[in-house]
Amino acid sequence: MKMKKLTLSKKILVVLIFSIGFTILFSFFFIHYLYSELYLTSIEKSIVYQGKRTASHYHYGELSDEIIEKIQWYNIVSEYEIIVVDNLEDLTSYFPYKINYETLVDASDRAELERGSHVLKEGFVEELNREILGAIFPIKGENGLIGFIYIYVPLAAVQDVFQDSIPILLIVGSSFFIILFLVVNRAWRSLFRPLQDLQQLSYEVSKGNYSNRIQSDRDDEIGQVTKAFNLMSKSLEQQEERKKEFTSNIVHELRTPLTYISGYTHVLKEKIYSSPEEAQSYLTTIEKETDRLTKLITDLVELNHLQEDLYSIDLQPIAVAQLVVETIDLFAIHIAEKQLNLKLNIEEELIFTGDSKRIQQVFYNTIDNAVKYSVMNGILSIEVTKKDGLLQFQVTNDGILIDDDDLTRIGDRFFRTDKARNRTTGGTGLGLPIVKEIIRLHNGTFSITSDAVSGTTVIIQLPGLSSDIKEEV
Repeated sequence: MKMKKLTLSKKILVVLIFSIGFTILFSFFFIHYLYSELYLTSIEKSIVYQGKRTASHYHYGELSDEIIEKIQWYNIVSEYEIIVVDNLEDLTSYFPYKINYETLVDASDRAELERGSHVLKEGFVEELNREILGAIFPIKGENGLIGFIYIYVPLAAVQDVFQDSIPILLIVGSSFFIILFLVVNRAWRSLFRPLQDLQQLSYEVSKGNYSNRIQSDRDDEIGQVTKAFNLMSKSLEQQEERKKEFTSNIVHELRTPLTYISGYTHVLKEKIYSSPEEAQSYLTTIEKETDRLTKLITDLVELNHLQEDLYSIDLQPIAVAQLVVETIDLFAIHIAEKQLNLKLNIEEELIFTGDSKRIQQVFYNTIDNAVKYSVMNGILSIEVTKKDGLLQFQVTNDGILIDDDDLTRIGDRFFRTDKARNRTTGGTGLGLPIVKEIIRLHNGTFSITSDAVSGTTVIIQLPGLSSDIKEEV
């Protein structure tokens, strides 16, 4: 449980400390392994070799003074301590020490020597304060054992054996840990500094501050996470701005009609008018503003339903040409008022499978905007054609041009390209967002262009054209 409460950096630090500790422990055991396997084994082999070689020099016979003298001479010139005795009991006189606090020769050792085998003796000698390694070798005569040779050597301590290697090990080990520290420190800063920045930025985002960004030119996983977080912060900032703009727009849209309704209601209630006609005009205005509020609320609810996929489309065959003509007829008065030159290019045989009510809403909102923003005596072009197997509905007008920056925002809630338009020309700003959602539900595409040469053009493409068209006779 405690490990789970640690941060990632502390967990890595714990792993690093354990790794260093394991390395040191491994080095300790490895050195002792070398001491045991190399040094002690080599000493043991050398003692056995020297003991057997020494014992083999003496042939059957008595252990003469001359032989003993040669052995003693060998003892002087060699690195080993050699003791030669006639009886095992005399050995304790020359080597009066206990090995590992036990007698030098016990009953099992004596039996082994009588069989002609040598006996290894290894252990700590308190009087010498050293570990020793030795062996007792029997010397055979014609009538049995005639003597014993005891060869031993005080063992060097581990630090003495590796005294030439320890400085090298220390230098190499220190260099390794210094390099490891530098690498880990670099990796630590490279890994956790961005994570700490991300943590700090997440706190700022949680408080509603979306403006901060993390500067990073890395292309690794941390860099990708940083870029993703920056994109998320930017997206949240844009959403917050649009949320504020939406709130401001909805307040503006509601405030104006409510002001009219409240003001004129007060006038009628207090009878502050000069004639019945004036009172009737106030009532008409209240009715219009009420209708405006009703339409605004209806459009908002409708748009939310479309965006949340709460509305299921009712697919059925549609005679597109007839639907477009019927929709155009609804704008006959407005087209005449602006004296627009209407140009139609409609393929009458096209049959489209879709939601008739919603598709007419697309046609209506699109044509409504085109008529509303056309200039007097301008050209209004409407085309319904088949292109690349798709139904293409295209509307072009000579009207107010749209800036490139505004083109990308066409279809946002309450967004209007004509910021200064009056209440006569202005709608709710929800028409095109509803159009785009209906097109999305029909798996279609919406695009808009605007330039001084060709005017403003809206192109809508929808799949669902019937391949087989039958004419009734």
